Amino acid sequence: MSAPTADASGRLADPRPATFGEVTDRPLDLAAHEAAVADRRAGAVVSFQGVVRDHDHGRAVTSLEYEGHPSAERVLREVAAEIVADPDVYAVAVSHRVGPLAIGDVALVAAVSTAHRAAAFAACARLVDEVKARLPIWKRQVFADGTEEWVNCP
Repeated sequence: MSAPTADASGRLADPRPATFGEVTDRPLDLAAHEAAVADRRAGAVVSFQGVVRDHDHGRAVTSLEYEGHPSAERVLREVAAEIVADPDVYAVAVSHRVGPLAIGDVALVAAVSTAHRAAAFAACARLVDEVKARLPIWKRQVFADGTEEWVNCP
């Protein structure tokens, strides 16, 4: 996002809000997402990383794989655009990983910038919740006992 410019009176112009959304099979970079939402007006940047854990509902998980519908990136960008439409939000960056992931890998990264922390926390939480609710990505978990389970399948 470019730096805001001042108008003739010296006030900062309100630049067009920035959004970034990507579904990728490459590792996700939290710092890049935070940099993407940088804004001189922002007093708060809140970010989130969804990390692959080694358990689910009391069962040991050894690995997982995410599979996305071809519309997944479009839906992700729609969600980001909805969040950045909030007048308190300056910028949004969000990405979801697909393909095989190991324990400790980052599956979801989100970052939001606003003027104040309360708005940033609320917007980032809304972003993550909407992505989880609407993104057509399915998760195949492999358990330590050799069984597997698909999660979020329609």
